[in-house]
Amino acid sequence: MILCKWEQLPKEMQTDAVRQYYNALKHKQFSLVLKRIFDIIVSAIMLVILLPVFIILAILIKADSQGPVFYRQERVTQYGRKYKIFKFRTMVTDADKYAKVTVNNDSRITCIGAKIRKYRLDEICQLIDILRGTMTFVGTRPEVPKYVECYSDEMLATLLLPAGVTSEASIYYKDEAQLLDSADDVDKIYIEKILPDKMYYNLREIKNFSFWHDIKIMFMTVFAVLGKEYTIDIITEKMEEEEIVVK
Repeated sequence: MILCKWEQLPKEMQTDAVRQYYNALKHKQFSLVLKRIFDIIVSAIMLVILLPVFIILAILIKADSQGPVFYRQERVTQYGRKYKIFKFRTMVTDADKYAKVTVNNDSRITCIGAKIRKYRLDEICQLIDILRGTMTFVGTRPEVPKYVECYSDEMLATLLLPAGVTSEASIYYKDEAQLLDSADDVDKIYIEKILPDKMYYNLREIKNFSFWHDIKIMFMTVFAVLGKEYTIDIITEKMEEEEIVVK
């Protein structure tokens, strides 16, 4: 995983807001290469080990409802490139016609889909995306183009690296659907409230990127799936960071 030259970035990313994050990553080329090697080796091994699980999930999904085994939705990854993500289908066919984000107790979720989502098993087939290079283990969760169009100049810095399966933001907001339950306008709340809060962590991870921090996030993700709760007061943390800058 090599960072491209600044001049090769999409024009909309060649801004002062993105430059600080680009410069931070530019000095960590070895860690970026190590990150890609890790992605290739571990995803290939896990795909072989989890093959029986893939087969079982495929049978359960097909037996539970009509439709394909995989859910392929267009997402945005490194440098703004679009790709179709691999996920096990947990909703009825054509669920995207109604909304792009999922709320808790969403009527579109199938019976077996609810169980698959609970343990995030729908995302294990993203190992295919990692092996292909369209995703990485740790990085900003991929958004649909509709939400990427709402990114601020600074948020575009998250597209300097491939989209990720997990991140600090996805751990802290693993119950995101519950936060959207009572919203009258789900898209509005997601764009104006949840997305900016998640981007705070995503941008911090870009600026402070290290291979070993990625490993830490992967362990945190496993513990979160097993039931450990990670909570943080984002307002307090922002104030503390501003104090450090002032000092």
